[in-house]
Order: sequence, then structure tokens, then C-alpha cells
Amino acid sequence: MGLLSLLFINPALFIILAGILLYSVILHEVAHGWVARLFGDDTAWRNKRLTLNPASHLDPVGTLMLFLVGFGWARPVPVNYYSLKNTRFGLFSVALAGCATNILIAIIALFLLHFDAVSVNPVLATLLPIVIRINIILGAFNLIPIPPLDGSKILMSFLPEDAQENLARLEPYGFFILAFLLFTGLLNPLIIFMQNLIYGFISILFSFFK
Repeated sequence: MGLLSLLFINPALFIILAGILLYSVILHEVAHGWVARLFGDDTAWRNKRLTLNPASHLDPVGTLMLFLVGFGWARPVPVNYYSLKNTRFGLFSVALAGCATNILIAIIALFLLHFDAVSVNPVLATLLPIVIRINIILGAFNLIPIPPLDGSKILMSFLPEDAQENLARLEPYGFFILAFLLFTGLLNPLIIFMQNLIYGFISILFSFFK
């Protein structure tokens, strides 16, 4: 049952963890909207989606998946990519913003674990590694270049227009493609590869501060 088993073992810890993980997916979406606004598209702002109110963001299935299998999603923040200034760099930045937010959350949690006062605290010592792992999984999963995941938009920012259009045509079928690949396990090597890339990036980053 994944993280839901924690509800029966330690309900208080589950509630704290639930709040942190739910805001991990919320901040992922809000980051898309904020960066889009920086590049000239205020669609998310006009739709009142640049808020931290969970009611504006949570998707029931995505929330359940977060606790069952370790990754999930919130309702996507609306972005009009045609309104972005510096279109290619804008597309790249908006698409990367969500994953970068999850990686940043993981980095902050890992940084906190370096303090003795945190690492010896039984609650934090249990909580923070889970936060790190889930946020890296969220970042890695969303970097996969299959529509509608963020990785597809990142890839589009480097492709010629005709190739962008061909990739965009897959979006209506993206959920079924992802479900099939996840169910068959074919996506696991790519998720692990993306996770290793993120762990490698974090390791290099922390090596500068030793």
C-alpha cells in the first residue's frame, strides 16, 4: 500500500508527510505558472491558479497515486505557450520549472539532514529521506519526454516546428501510453536513468560545499 501503510503505523507522521508531499506536487504546478508569468503569459494568474490553496490544485487520482506508488500529480496549471516571450527559451523554462522545484525541495531536505540536530531527531530522520526520495521520483518521472509530461515540452523547445507538432499530437494518447509503459515495467529503466541523473547532479552540487 506504499505510504498509506504509514497511516496505520504512525498517523501523526503520516499527516505531516502528507502535507509536505501534497505541497510538493502543488509547488510543482505553481512553479509552471509563475515562470510562465515571468515570460509574459498570465493565464494561470487570471485563473487564480498561482495560489497555495490545495483546493485549487489537487487531483483525486493524482493524489491517491502519490501515496500508493510514490509519484502523482496535481491539476495542471494552464499555460498559453504561444504567449510566451522568447518562445523556445520560455517553453524550456516553463517546462523545467516544475521538475526543478521538486529537485530543489529534495536538495533542501538533504541539506537539513546534514545538521546533527536534524539527523538525530527520529521524526525528521524518518520524514526527510522520504521527502527526498518522492521529490526525486516526481522530478525524474516528469522529465520523461512523453506528452503530457514536462519532459516532452523540454524536448519540444529543441525541436523544429514540424517535429514539435508531431510530438504534440501524441498528447491525447499520452496517459494511455504512460499507463501501458508503467504497467509493463518498460518505463522503469528510463525512470531509474532520470533518477540517477538527478542524484548525480545533487552529488556534484554538494561536492562544491564540502
